[in-house]
Amino acid sequence: MARGNNQKMKLFYLVKIMWEETDDQNYLTMQEIISKLNEYGIEANRKSVYTDIEDLNQFGIEILKERIGRTTCYHAGVREFEVAELKFLVDAIQSSKFITARKTKELIRKLETLTSRHEAKHLARQVFVAGRIKNMDESIYYAIDTVHTALNEGKMLQFRYFHWDISANKEYRHDGKPYKISPWGLCWDDENYYMIGFDDEAGKIKYYRVDKMTDILILDAKRKGYEAFKQQDKSLYTKKRFRMFDGVEQTVTLKCKNRLSNVIVDQFGKDVHMVPVDAEHFTVNVDVAVSNQFYGWVIALGGDAVIEKPKEVKDEMEVLLKNYLEKAL
Repeated sequence: MARGNNQKMKLFYLVKIMWEETDDQNYLTMQEIISKLNEYGIEANRKSVYTDIEDLNQFGIEILKERIGRTTCYHAGVREFEVAELKFLVDAIQSSKFITARKTKELIRKLETLTSRHEAKHLARQVFVAGRIKNMDESIYYAIDTVHTALNEGKMLQFRYFHWDISANKEYRHDGKPYKISPWGLCWDDENYYMIGFDDEAGKIKYYRVDKMTDILILDAKRKGYEAFKQQDKSLYTKKRFRMFDGVEQTVTLKCKNRLSNVIVDQFGKDVHMVPVDAEHFTVNVDVAVSNQFYGWVIALGGDAVIEKPKEVKDEMEVLLKNYLEKAL
């Protein structure tokens, strides 16, 4: 682009230079600013740049002037995101298994544009998460977007639902026939996205892993199940389920060693009431959807938590353990 044609872009290039080259620790002198404008084919002098910086500050783009020794320097001021906030977002992206490796790099590159090139280097972090396998399929992004659109429009969704067979091939449920479900929300649990939907045929709220939904279409039909969804306490509903597996909701009394107090709070929240039994144990009543996943969670606590009541839940766990031992030994 010719020098004359670039002149009218002076203010925009000034913002670009200050945004990319400066921050609280990195500065430019007035002469350096002018030189960088010249690299873009823009003629500038001190007086015009002073005026431009004043205009930018009045507009809300903060350019700070500081004295370092005998030199006057300039740098970009407050940004939309602090570097610590960007690092947090980068860590969340890198540790999320549903975001593919390619999309991870793409998102981090975009986050890097929100700070200077100097501070962007600190975003090149590596978060190691045990057992983490990145999703290989980016269709989940479009699936989530379609679900959001249906939620905003109050429409029903049609989709097919699958699981992986022993050959790692898709095996469709419902004999491959499409589900017709009324979406009422999305939640993120155990690092997976779930759609909360009302199954009109079954007459109840169900959860569906979004990454297992394919051929998603928004139907020209109003969603159903408002009353069923309204009656649910969403935070409690998800907290009662282990890895979103459904089951009969019951109040279960657990007897735990004191060291498990953090585990109980992490799983069920701070509102649980832990009652001391002796110097080493407490009991707690928790509302759960009783399922094999719940029993597995109790077993994983290594005997430091036992089910005291109700008797039918305790008996069911005993049968489950006996069946497992018979098959495993």
